[in-house]
Amino acid sequence: MADAKILPNAGSVEAFLASVEPPAKREDARALDALFRRVTGEEPVMWGASLIGYGEYETVYASGRAVRWMRSGFSPRKAKHSLHLMAGYSDPEAARERAAILERLGKHSEGKSCLYVNKLADVDMAVLEELIAADWRAMQRIYPPA
Repeated sequence: MADAKILPNAGSVEAFLASVEPPAKREDARALDALFRRVTGEEPVMWGASLIGYGEYETVYASGRAVRWMRSGFSPRKAKHSLHLMAGYSDPEAARERAAILERLGKHSEGKSCLYVNKLADVDMAVLEELIAADWRAMQRIYPPA
Protein backbone atom coordinates (compact mmCIF):
# COMPACT_ATOMS: atom_id res chain seq x y z
CA MET A 1 0.00 0.00 0.00
CA ALA A 2 1.38 3.42 -0.92
CA ASP A 3 2.26 5.83 1.85
CA ALA A 4 -0.42 8.47 2.20
CA LYS A 5 0.34 12.03 3.20
CA ILE A 6 -2.37 11.97 5.85
CA LEU A 7 -2.45 8.96 8.18
CA PRO A 8 -4.41 8.06 11.30
CA ASN A 9 -2.50 8.77 14.48
CA ALA A 10 -2.78 8.70 18.27
CA GLY A 11 -3.53 12.42 18.54
CA SER A 12 -6.25 13.39 21.01
CA VAL A 13 -9.53 14.32 19.33
CA GLU A 14 -10.63 16.08 22.54
CA ALA A 15 -7.44 18.16 22.70
CA PHE A 16 -7.77 19.06 19.04
CA LEU A 17 -11.41 20.10 19.45
CA ALA A 18 -10.48 22.19 22.51
CA SER A 19 -7.92 24.05 20.37
CA VAL A 20 -10.32 25.06 17.59
CA GLU A 21 -10.74 28.84 17.26
CA PRO A 22 -12.85 30.90 17.38
CA PRO A 23 -15.12 29.57 20.17
CA ALA A 24 -18.19 29.43 17.90
CA LYS A 25 -16.30 27.21 15.44
CA ARG A 26 -15.20 25.05 18.40
CA GLU A 27 -18.81 24.54 19.51
CA ASP A 28 -19.82 23.65 15.95
CA ALA A 29 -16.93 21.15 15.81
CA ARG A 30 -18.05 19.52 19.05
CA ALA A 31 -21.60 19.29 17.68
CA LEU A 32 -20.29 17.70 14.47
CA ASP A 33 -18.25 15.20 16.48
CA ALA A 34 -21.33 14.21 18.50
CA LEU A 35 -23.36 13.88 15.28
CA PHE A 36 -20.77 11.73 13.51
CA ARG A 37 -20.36 9.51 16.60
CA ARG A 38 -24.12 9.01 16.86
CA VAL A 39 -24.62 8.26 13.15
CA THR A 40 -21.57 6.06 12.59
CA GLY A 41 -21.28 4.38 15.98
CA GLU A 42 -17.52 4.84 15.65
CA GLU A 43 -15.00 6.47 17.97
CA PRO A 44 -13.15 9.29 16.21
CA VAL A 45 -9.49 9.11 15.24
CA MET A 46 -7.22 11.97 14.25
CA TRP A 47 -5.96 11.78 10.66
CA GLY A 48 -3.02 14.10 10.26
CA ALA A 49 -3.12 17.26 12.35
CA SER A 50 -6.65 18.48 11.63
CA LEU A 51 -8.95 15.76 10.26
CA ILE A 52 -11.27 13.76 12.49
CA GLY A 53 -12.21 10.42 10.97
CA TYR A 54 -14.82 7.78 11.75
CA GLY A 55 -14.05 4.29 10.52
CA GLU A 56 -11.74 3.53 7.62
CA TYR A 57 -11.54 1.58 4.40
CA GLU A 58 -9.02 0.50 1.81
CA THR A 59 -9.37 0.75 -1.94
CA VAL A 60 -7.29 0.63 -5.10
CA TYR A 61 -7.66 3.48 -7.59
CA ALA A 62 -7.83 2.87 -11.34
CA SER A 63 -4.17 3.93 -11.45
CA GLY A 64 -3.31 0.93 -9.27
CA ARG A 65 -2.53 3.05 -6.21
CA ALA A 66 -3.80 1.43 -3.00
CA VAL A 67 -5.01 3.79 -0.29
CA ARG A 68 -6.35 3.68 3.25
CA TRP A 69 -8.75 6.48 4.21
CA MET A 70 -11.45 7.43 6.68
CA ARG A 71 -14.99 6.29 5.85
CA SER A 72 -16.36 9.61 6.99
CA GLY A 73 -15.13 12.65 8.85
CA PHE A 74 -14.63 16.37 9.05
CA SER A 75 -12.17 19.16 9.68
CA PRO A 76 -13.17 22.37 11.42
CA ARG A 77 -11.34 24.86 9.19
CA LYS A 78 -11.20 28.56 10.03
CA ALA A 79 -13.44 29.67 7.20
CA LYS A 80 -15.62 26.59 6.70
CA HIS A 81 -16.13 23.12 8.11
CA SER A 82 -14.92 20.57 5.58
CA LEU A 83 -17.02 17.39 5.68
CA HIS A 84 -15.56 14.27 4.08
CA LEU A 85 -18.54 12.23 2.90
CA MET A 86 -16.85 10.03 0.35
CA ALA A 87 -19.58 7.84 -1.17
CA GLY A 88 -21.38 10.59 -3.07
CA TYR A 89 -18.21 11.39 -5.00
CA SER A 90 -17.46 7.86 -6.14
CA ASP A 91 -20.73 5.96 -6.55
CA PRO A 92 -23.59 6.92 -8.92
CA GLU A 93 -26.33 5.56 -6.65
CA ALA A 94 -24.94 7.41 -3.63
CA ALA A 95 -24.47 10.55 -5.75
CA ARG A 96 -28.17 10.60 -6.71
CA GLU A 97 -29.27 10.23 -3.08
CA ARG A 98 -26.74 12.85 -1.99
CA ALA A 99 -27.98 15.36 -4.59
CA ALA A 100 -31.58 14.99 -3.42
CA ILE A 101 -30.60 15.51 0.21
CA LEU A 102 -28.33 18.48 -0.56
CA GLU A 103 -31.29 20.33 -2.08
CA ARG A 104 -32.78 20.50 1.43
CA LEU A 105 -29.58 21.05 3.45
CA GLY A 106 -29.25 24.82 3.43
CA LYS A 107 -26.24 27.01 2.71
CA HIS A 108 -23.26 24.93 1.63
CA SER A 109 -20.72 24.53 -1.15
CA GLU A 110 -18.89 21.58 -2.63
CA GLY A 111 -15.34 20.87 -3.66
CA LYS A 112 -13.77 17.96 -5.48
CA SER A 113 -14.30 15.60 -2.55
CA CYS A 114 -15.68 17.69 0.30
CA LEU A 115 -18.84 19.41 1.42
CA TYR A 116 -18.26 22.83 2.97
CA VAL A 117 -20.44 24.52 5.60
CA ASN A 118 -19.61 27.93 7.06
CA LYS A 119 -21.44 27.34 10.33
CA LEU A 120 -23.99 24.80 11.48
CA ALA A 121 -26.63 27.51 11.91
CA ASP A 122 -26.64 27.76 8.08
CA VAL A 123 -27.93 24.19 7.61
CA ASP A 124 -30.81 22.01 8.73
CA MET A 125 -29.20 19.66 11.25
CA ALA A 126 -31.77 16.90 10.68
CA VAL A 127 -30.97 16.98 6.97
CA LEU A 128 -27.23 16.96 7.73
CA GLU A 129 -27.76 13.88 9.89
CA GLU A 130 -29.70 12.26 7.04
CA LEU A 131 -26.84 13.07 4.64
CA ILE A 132 -24.16 11.62 6.93
CA ALA A 133 -26.27 8.49 7.52
CA ALA A 134 -26.90 7.98 3.79
CA ASP A 135 -23.21 8.38 3.05
CA TRP A 136 -22.28 5.95 5.85
CA ARG A 137 -24.70 3.31 4.53
CA ALA A 138 -23.35 3.73 1.01
CA MET A 139 -19.75 3.39 2.19
CA GLN A 140 -20.68 0.19 4.03
CA ARG A 141 -22.24 -1.11 0.80
CA ILE A 142 -19.38 -0.03 -1.49
CA TYR A 143 -16.56 -1.03 0.88
CA PRO A 144 -17.95 -3.72 3.21
CA PRO A 145 -16.16 -3.82 6.57
CA ALA A 146 -13.55 -6.56 6.80
